[in-house]
Amino acid sequence: MVPYRHKIAFGMGMLANQMFPAALGIFMVVLVQNLGFPGWMWGIVYFLPRVLDAVTDPIMGFISDNTRSRFGRRRQYVITGAVIMGVAFTIMWQLYAENSVNYNFGYFLLWSFAFYIGLTIFSVPYVAIGYEMSDYFHERTEIMAIAQWIGQWAWVIAPWFWVIMYDPAWFPTAEEATRELAIWVGVIFALCAMIPGLFIPSKSTVNEDYEPLTFANIGRSLKEILRGFKEAFSSVPFRKLCIATFFIFNAFNTVAGFSFFIIVWYLFGGDAGEAGIWTPLFGSAGALVTTFLVIPIVARMSRKLGKKNAFMIAQTIALFGYASLWFLFVPGKPWMFLLALPFHSFGIGSLFVLMMSMTADVIDIDELKYGKRREGIFGAIYWYMVKFGFAIAGGLSGVILTVVGFDGNLSVQPEGAITGLRLFFSALPMFGTLVALWVMRDYDVTEEKADEVRKILDARKSEKEAAPAPYFYQKDRLLSMISVDPEVKAIAAEIDQLSIKKLRNIFKESLNSGIHGFCFSPYLEGQNLGDQLTREQIEKRMKIVAPHTKWVRSFSCTDGNELIPEVAKEMGLKTLVGAWIDDNLEVNEKEIENLIKIAKAGHADIVAVGNECLLRGELSKDKVIAYIQKVKDALPGVMVSYVDTYYQLHQSPDVIEACDVVLANCYPFWEGYDANHSSVYLTKMYEVIKEVAGNKKVIIAETGWPTYGKSVDQAEPSIENMMKYFIRLKKWSELEEIEVFYFSSFDESWKARHEGDVGARWGIWNKNEQLKVN
Repeated sequence: MVPYRHKIAFGMGMLANQMFPAALGIFMVVLVQNLGFPGWMWGIVYFLPRVLDAVTDPIMGFISDNTRSRFGRRRQYVITGAVIMGVAFTIMWQLYAENSVNYNFGYFLLWSFAFYIGLTIFSVPYVAIGYEMSDYFHERTEIMAIAQWIGQWAWVIAPWFWVIMYDPAWFPTAEEATRELAIWVGVIFALCAMIPGLFIPSKSTVNEDYEPLTFANIGRSLKEILRGFKEAFSSVPFRKLCIATFFIFNAFNTVAGFSFFIIVWYLFGGDAGEAGIWTPLFGSAGALVTTFLVIPIVARMSRKLGKKNAFMIAQTIALFGYASLWFLFVPGKPWMFLLALPFHSFGIGSLFVLMMSMTADVIDIDELKYGKRREGIFGAIYWYMVKFGFAIAGGLSGVILTVVGFDGNLSVQPEGAITGLRLFFSALPMFGTLVALWVMRDYDVTEEKADEVRKILDARKSEKEAAPAPYFYQKDRLLSMISVDPEVKAIAAEIDQLSIKKLRNIFKESLNSGIHGFCFSPYLEGQNLGDQLTREQIEKRMKIVAPHTKWVRSFSCTDGNELIPEVAKEMGLKTLVGAWIDDNLEVNEKEIENLIKIAKAGHADIVAVGNECLLRGELSKDKVIAYIQKVKDALPGVMVSYVDTYYQLHQSPDVIEACDVVLANCYPFWEGYDANHSSVYLTKMYEVIKEVAGNKKVIIAETGWPTYGKSVDQAEPSIENMMKYFIRLKKWSELEEIEVFYFSSFDESWKARHEGDVGARWGIWNKNEQLKVN
């Protein structure tokens, strides 16, 4: 359980995260009302900094996600961003009426950029802290509920700044009030923003297997966001959620700032002081209604009627509220607009409560389809659209002010200016809501469908957790009687003494001088078994591997895998070509047919008929031997074999007899041996299979060490352990003249579905073809 003090600390960060934009929205009125900014200037200072915010968010997300530090990934950025945000907010509002409009415009725009950079540095890792605080479904809800409760008070408090700004008893001018209020807001809420970074603990990430923080990688992260847009938008329900949110949220925010102008100029004839408490009441009362009325009602409707129906009803109620404000803004009777707020607040008040919940349902459907959780991609895209739309809304606000002819410097507004603002204030949110209702009319993720998807996913998870590890412990049965050459132990001990810097240098030297063979990993991020591989992706990866090896091993001869040996041969490499066989006899025939074609074309130096199908219990030994013999008969002069674990082959001498060469998989990691002694146990594994191989050559067809994921007994994944294992493997194989294929060349995310996170992280290069050791 997360301590309550940590939940409060996270909530204090939310208060800052809400107060800065809330105060910014209030203070922005001064730019037009008191400092003479024309509509186009308002639009620019509203639009450009928010575009910067939207663009920098995914960059900051990449940096935060991949930071290696003893302080963890997030806390240092939260604190740094809070300081930048507080200082920039304070300075940006030090505006004076005696300065020219152009000077104030340039000054404010410059410091706005600084403020939004600070906001990004703070908010992106701050929100991620909340996601990481708990693994429990209901506790996550409680954490966010506490944070939203605390944060909502920003919208209750901030509107009262209008009273302070325009009451002469407080300050002689609004711009002077803004200058001082900005200092209080900047200091107090920067301190609030720092609280999560100071008081919520996090573990060290110094040894984590993260992407290197290089400019190239940061640029690639933006490409990933663009690719993610395409993938996520292929989900029709998610596309509907994004479009509906875009129209409701941004139509509302385009005109939200006009409430001040309408109350002051329409209800009180342009006298901001006379408007008194009525200007803050619009926002403050609306926030209170949302907190105590709208959210509880919408949550109850969602449980009783379903999320889509709750959305449709809530937004229909909001339509009535938007329309009623045309009639309830009445000069001389300002209290009447309060009657519209319980209806008006259903628009934004219900939006994120329901949309975030429905997004989680869509993510479940995406997992069902693709086999992986992608909250990061969907969340980034959803909020990217919200923020970019918010920037458009700000720019459009300036356009509307210009179109209707409103000018805050005038004592009397042009005819029709206020009427135009009132028209847009009611009509634009109604238009956005109607579009959203039309988009959502056939949204089909019902409670029944969501529950069905959840049951399937839970069943998958149970099966995965119950499944045995891909390898079994054999140390007592086979390895205890094998002695190890002292020179092998000496190699292991020598590597253990190296510093990290020296280790990296020796690893790179070892890799550059080449290892006998690599198991070739062709599948890109988002691809799965059965997807069609392209020649282009194979060539791209083969060019990376080729300088570091003489051989490559492939595992299948269908779905584009048959291109791997051909491409390898074109680059001067030798090939160990595998046909994937299992209990699907029809597919087996296709695999073997293609394997024979590849070998007859001169693209295979050794062929392997199957990989660990005896270990998986998919075929009998007799069936495996029959397949081997069939291929041998078709390929005279080509070495034919079968691949399995060293201990499975130890139990299958008749299979070994059928093979021209013995291909054994040896994994000290999967058998739980610690990294420092792994090479000693690898030697024992080799000796076990060598004893039963007779005079036949033994090749280690797979061995390696993962860089991330769950430990197995004493075996811990890490980049450091991978480097040690690779260096020892290369030295030992050269010393003993043993041919080895290192597993693997590249990380492949699809394997996480079968072996957990650790199964996807065996590559020397990561999923983006970048060397992990930098």
